[in-house]
Amino acid sequence: MPSACESLIEDIEDMVSSNDPTPQERQSARKSIIPRFRKKREQQTNEEINTDSLIPGTQTIWMKTWGCSHNNSDGEYMAGQLAASGYKMTDDAAEADLWVLNSCTVKNPAEDHFRNSIKKAQEQQKKVVVAGCVPQAQPRMDYLKGLSIIGVQQIDRVVEVVDEAVKGHSVRLLGQKKDGGRRLGGARLDLLIFFPCCLCLFSCLNACTYCKTKHARGDLASYPIEELVERAKQSFQEGVCEIWLTSEDTGAYGRDIGTDLPTLLWRLVEEIPEGAMLRLGMTNPPYILEHLEEMAKILNHPRVYAFLHVPVQSASDSVLMDMKREYCIDDFRKVVDFLKERVPGVTIATDIICGFPGETEEDFQETMELVRHYKFPSLFINQFYPRPGTPAAKMEQVPAHVKKQRTKELSQLFHSYNPYDHEVGVRQHVLVTEESFDAQFHVAHNKYYEQVLVPKRSEFKGKMIEVDIYEAGKHFLKGRPVEESKPFTPSIAEPLQKGQVSGLSQVITHTCALSAFHQISPSHDYILILQVISGRAHTNCVLMYLFDCVLFFTLTSCSL
Repeated sequence: MPSACESLIEDIEDMVSSNDPTPQERQSARKSIIPRFRKKREQQTNEEINTDSLIPGTQTIWMKTWGCSHNNSDGEYMAGQLAASGYKMTDDAAEADLWVLNSCTVKNPAEDHFRNSIKKAQEQQKKVVVAGCVPQAQPRMDYLKGLSIIGVQQIDRVVEVVDEAVKGHSVRLLGQKKDGGRRLGGARLDLLIFFPCCLCLFSCLNACTYCKTKHARGDLASYPIEELVERAKQSFQEGVCEIWLTSEDTGAYGRDIGTDLPTLLWRLVEEIPEGAMLRLGMTNPPYILEHLEEMAKILNHPRVYAFLHVPVQSASDSVLMDMKREYCIDDFRKVVDFLKERVPGVTIATDIICGFPGETEEDFQETMELVRHYKFPSLFINQFYPRPGTPAAKMEQVPAHVKKQRTKELSQLFHSYNPYDHEVGVRQHVLVTEESFDAQFHVAHNKYYEQVLVPKRSEFKGKMIEVDIYEAGKHFLKGRPVEESKPFTPSIAEPLQKGQVSGLSQVITHTCALSAFHQISPSHDYILILQVISGRAHTNCVLMYLFDCVLFFTLTSCSL
């Protein structure tokens, strides 16, 4: 059979027959061809393009803070940095693009609120950045997975973290600031702070068995005296009329840098103009005992409130030992008795924990007797909550119904006496610093830092006025302005307006944008809260930080 390949083609041209069209004919035929174009399938997309949605610095931010004055100061400090970078701070969570949630780890309810807010933000498809003691101490918690975290010593880098969160990235800054191996107090004091604002950087020397905050805040780290004094001077130049010097344990200030609290206080007093006041915050008995003589002199100074917050927590030495409080009840009594004798009218505020593990009925009755004896005008009563990871959480717990009952009994005792009745009819000088919650009065404070309600007149804000006390309540006095007396203001400059950023006078010289001026809540008028010490988060720190013309100045110390 012949092969299929028997007929071989010698040349490619052999494939062209004589009947095929010539090249000229083929070219001519192309002119009559009409090409058909195949339609490309259009890509369908539902994506809405927002030209500036991912540009950091153009978003609106809502910030929520829980806990002590430390956390409030951190929150105001972060707000200042964000405002100066172009972000708009808002009080309306719904309108915000991103939530900054600043947490507290002292009590279970505070952490529960924090966790619920994260869930709510995610349900509303808000971007979230978390800060404060909870993520610092427990960054691996399940409900924190995938979230950006700002460590307690990294709050000066909040803009970086928020910028990345806006772009959809997760960033975690949890490191400690050090200089030559020494732990620093935290962010620099010359950085921008929101007005109203807080800057509070503190840590702790003690190791109380119930404290979770120590896990997050670390050890004592004090700011140098010169830095604190310079910041106070600048604040007075911005119209501040009241300084708060407060921390977790003011008395421990300077132990890590070779100085002490009285030395700092005398330097600050030199800078306070007539008519302005300095308020001392919380200090624990162990670190104030050695300074009692000097502290009495300072509290008697006309430009210093005769007020001191000294937490006792329990009047039982057995309970104090289990708490690792490093003092006995006689030490506390010595502090209170000495100051009451040397500083007439002094206000001593204190804290008490009800139902600490191992507390017997006899222990609790010793605490009740302490309150009956001193009749503290300001008493912060706290039911004990075991915090995970603390030694107290592993101790044998007092039954929940017993803790509640003891808390109720102590609260009833506290409300059974009126500490201010003896002041009715007395004429006093008071410094007006804020507005009452019901917006019906202005709030002022007398020499003993007792709250005095006065008529709501705009000319009183930030000024010292003279009043006659005509009514006394459980937590306040009411004063009628003396007609012939004129308000006096110590300010050497007009106060910063609400929402302005403290420190811009220095930063503007370094090309700081004027866009840093942003509005916050209308209720936040003329206030600077600057907290710069080191210390220790307290179970119930005084949260008075929305004042007019006020500077909160917080050292760095410790101990609950």
